Amino acid sequence: MLIGILQTGQSPDVLRDKMGDYPDMFHALLADHDLSFRTFHVEAMEFPGGVHDCDGWLITGSRHGAYEDHPFIAPLEAFIREAYAARVPMVGICFGHQIIAQALGGKVERYAEGWAVGPQDYDFGGEKLTLNAWHRDQVVQRPDCAEVAGSSAFCENAALVYGDRAYTVQAHPEFTGSFVRGLMQTRGKGVVPDPLMESAEARLAEANSASVIARQIAEFFKQPRV
Repeated sequence: MLIGILQTGQSPDVLRDKMGDYPDMFHALLADHDLSFRTFHVEAMEFPGGVHDCDGWLITGSRHGAYEDHPFIAPLEAFIREAYAARVPMVGICFGHQIIAQALGGKVERYAEGWAVGPQDYDFGGEKLTLNAWHRDQVVQRPDCAEVAGSSAFCENAALVYGDRAYTVQAHPEFTGSFVRGLMQTRGKGVVPDPLMESAEARLAEANSASVIARQIAEFFKQPRV
């Protein structure tokens, strides 16, 4: 099954050579699930020819806000709506989670309660999952076509499911603890409050549930569809 990765951002220059870019991280996360990948750097306005060019689409994280005025935002939202109407499955992670919600009628904004950084605990249908996070924006109003699949006290709409058409997660299952530590060192200082970064650092060595989400993503892509 060919999955098109719609790349909406890049990892920091100082981390990329050693730890890879966002598509590399998804290759690693989903390596054991018999999927193949093709990347389109939509942040640089490199878009697929159409929604049927791949069997499914995965939208990455980004340093940009879904509500910001960047050239790639409007065409990406149009692509999302077209893929949704055509029932081509989509997965969104962090920014991808947010832009899918926004494109389909939800609302994304800078969250008044601040940042989520490092390991966070979520309730996925009664199952506790721990995932690395790095975000200040949130989906504060989900679209009518979405149902909550995962949540926390800090992030109500932490994972959303849109029938068999889209599955989205606010956290970053593709981020390793080492990469989060690198983000704290390169993007966090002076931006994320020190107590939050100290709390995250204390948990980075813990086991997390990235493999569970990887399995869910693969199963979502591969489920039978009419």
